[in-house]
Order: sequence, then structure tokens, then C-alpha cells
Amino acid sequence: MTSLSDETFQAMMDWNPLFATLVGVPGWDDELEDHSPEGHRELRARLTGILGRVDSSDEDPVSRDVIRHQAESIITMIDARLVEHSVSRGLNSPVTLLLRNTSQVDFSQRRHAVPRFLEQVAGRLLDTDRRPLRRHVESGAAHVERFLASPRQEWEGDADLRPAFARYREVLLGLPGRADEQAGLCWLPEGEENYRKLVRDYTTTSYTPAELHRLGLDLIAGLREEYAEIGSRVWGTSDVREIFRRLRTELLWANEDDMLTSAEEAVVRANAEAPNWFGRLPKARCEVQFVPEQDRANAPFAYYVDAALDGSRPGVYFLNPFDATSRSRTLSEVTAFHEAVPGHHFQISIAAETELTNVRKFAFIDAYLEGWGLYTERLADEMGLYSSDEARLGMLGLDAMRAGRLVVDTGIHALGWSRQQAVDYLRENTVMDNSEIDGEIDRYIETPGQALAYMVGRLEILRIRSEARAAMGVDFDIRAFHDLVLENGIVPLSTLGGLVSEWSGRT
Repeated sequence: MTSLSDETFQAMMDWNPLFATLVGVPGWDDELEDHSPEGHRELRARLTGILGRVDSSDEDPVSRDVIRHQAESIITMIDARLVEHSVSRGLNSPVTLLLRNTSQVDFSQRRHAVPRFLEQVAGRLLDTDRRPLRRHVESGAAHVERFLASPRQEWEGDADLRPAFARYREVLLGLPGRADEQAGLCWLPEGEENYRKLVRDYTTTSYTPAELHRLGLDLIAGLREEYAEIGSRVWGTSDVREIFRRLRTELLWANEDDMLTSAEEAVVRANAEAPNWFGRLPKARCEVQFVPEQDRANAPFAYYVDAALDGSRPGVYFLNPFDATSRSRTLSEVTAFHEAVPGHHFQISIAAETELTNVRKFAFIDAYLEGWGLYTERLADEMGLYSSDEARLGMLGLDAMRAGRLVVDTGIHALGWSRQQAVDYLRENTVMDNSEIDGEIDRYIETPGQALAYMVGRLEILRIRSEARAAMGVDFDIRAFHDLVLENGIVPLSTLGGLVSEWSGRT
């Protein structure tokens, strides 16, 4: 008899079959997402049935929490109908993700599904009362046009897929897009309610958009004090505006090779220090590689890809060298600690190497996943991993970006900010350059709420740790704490808090 955990995992992988192949879970190698209205209704009904049985199931309490979150999360995504207005380079753009995954996932058995997939996505774009931004329509069409103009790629095999991509591009070009002044969900039907649910899903907390907006403003103010302190040591000035100017124009990469070498050295340093902070270390290796050349123009600055379950592929920290000489080298170390060691590589590999059920190993819970990644950026400073104050300025730079996300994501989707208002805020309060800001803002518009998970997750993990330390006093062991956080798999933050409370004797 199939357990409720297994039934939920089946639904999760039906929702995201490319992920199943990526991590080496068999059974989905010939499938792509079903984005048809009928497919979404059928999956939603299955998940509703799971929710109706979770409380009476024989699953353990932690697994029940994860099952409940995963079912509610996918239902929230389906109900928000993001597929009907996500066409650019955001995390939810189906065709962008398809093209990006062709370099990561074996497509030999699923090529036949590509034309149907494109037809489904195009159909959703045509039959809707929602519209993407005009600039996103143009960006998405340009991305497909670049693919159509490129030489035939290995993943296409002998299949004639390009006419289907050309038809999708024609649909995009015929869409009447929204203006930048109406960038957020609050301008779309049911937008305010959908955003409220997405905020709850991505943060796994009860924070309201207004509370998160205020929190972001407060964090930005505090970071300015840290910038002044470290900037005075590096450049002899505490003028934050001058520090920002110099960070945007100085300390840039000389070439791509230096970028790769710096990342590799940071990972080696972190691996050497990790045994003093973690009792359990992952068996899987972590490699640092450049993003494949054909993906660089549309890929993010950096990302991590899970190791295969069977050990056939290590975890990979992908670093994008696109336009390297205009990027700050201060971000190198902090990004390596977040994406690789002790960040996502430790987190994801340790969970995958446990005896937990697959739903616990591979749950999509961004507050835990990205909260841990951001937590390790400051943990790396505690571990003595940063090589200089210049590198610590990079730590502040990513902190400011994540705090700024709380402000602009809620500003766009709850407060009705225009795209330009969000751009101006990040320009004033972070050291990102204009192209980075454009990419970030477009991502937030097409993936509402996801950007909130990072800082909320980090603050919750820090709060949980602080309470455990206070309760245990001299008996608090940071290695045991980290093992507890990572060995229980991917869980909602409230569940993590309960596990740590029980461990520390607070309950």
C-alpha cells in the first residue's frame, strides 16, 4: 500500500518532472510539466484529497507538516495561475526553465513532449484575463529568437522541435502586455488574495506583506551602519553613498579565470573548517563549474545543482562568467558559501543521504532552503572564512539585496509600486549595478513572494538558534545544532522551531 508520503512525492514530481530527473529519481524521465487547465485541475484534486487525509494518517508529525505544506503550496501555485503571465527570465517562466534545463537534464526520452508543452503554455497565455508585462513579452520572445538562431543543439537529437518554438514565439509577439506601472499581482484579478497565500507559502510564517515591508526598511537602515564601519577600514570613509560608488566601480574582476579560482579556493577553505561546526558532513563532493556557454545570457549569477542520488554526479556550484569584468569580486566568497559550502551543498546533500522519505528529502520549501543559504553567509564570518574586509563588504552587499527584496517584493505586489519605483529603491540602497537590478526586479515580478523566503528564513533560523542557546547555556553545541537542522530534511520553519525546542529542553 502506498504511503501518504509516497503519494505526495508522486504528486510533487508530477508537478516538476524535470527536478526528478535532475536528482536521479526514476520514473519521470519521459515527462514534462502538464500546464493544461485539465492537468492542473486533476493535480489540484489529488492534492486536496491528500490534505483531507493527512491528519488521520499514520505518518509521523514532522512528515505530516511537510506533506501539508507541499500540498497547500502546489495548490497555491495552481490557483495563482502564474503560468498565464510568466514569460521572461523569472523563476516561474516555463519556457525559460525548459531551455535552461536542456543542459542539465537528459532530454532523449522527453523530446517528443516538447511541442505539446509549448502548445499548452501558449494556450494558457491566450485564454486568460491576465497579461504579462510588455517588456517581459519582448524579453521572452527575444530569448526564443536567440535559440532559433543558434546552431542545432545536442539535446534536440533528430527531432524537429524548432517550428514549435517558432509558433510559441509568434503567440508571445501577439500578446497585449501590461505597462510597467502595473507590475504587481495587486493589479490582476484575485491578485491581493493570491499574493497573501504566496507570502504564507514562501515564508511558512504568518507575516503579512505590510509587516515584511517594514522589516525590510529596518534591516536596510541597520546595514548602512555596518557599511560605514567596514568602509571606514577599507577606504577610510564612512559615507555610505561613497562606499556604494566605489563598490560599483572598483574591486571588479580582471578576467573570468580569477572568478573561478576565487570560488574554488573559498570552497576548499570552507570544507577544511567545516568539521569544527558540523558533526555530519556530506559524502557527495561539490564541484565549481562555469554555467554552460549557451545558457549564460539568461542564467542567474550563480546557482547550485543537486548531486545525483546514485553518486553518478557531484553537486555543482555553477558560476556565471557573463560580463565578468563589470562585476564586483567582493561577492565571490559570500556567494560560494551560500550556494556551495556550507550552504546549499551541505543542506541538500545531507538530507538526500539520510534514510528519510523522499518527500522529506526533496520538499520545495524555500524559507528553509534559501533561509539556510543566507544563514550560512553570516555563519561563514563566525567560522573565520572571509579572507578580508573587502569580502565582508560582499557579505553586506548580498544582505542588502535580500533585505531590499522584502521592501520591493511587497511594494510591487501589495502596495502597487511601479517597476521603476522598485528599481529606484534598489539603486539607492544596494550596490547592484543597473543590469543586475533589472534582472532582480523582473524576477520578483514573475515570481511573487519567492524573494521573501531568504531573509525571513535566515532570521527565523537565527531566532531558533538564539533561543536554544539561551535555554541550554554551556551545554549548547553548535555542531549538534547544525546536524539537527540538516538531518531532519526540508521542513517548514515552524516545524524546525518545534524540533529545536524539543532538543534544547524548552518543550
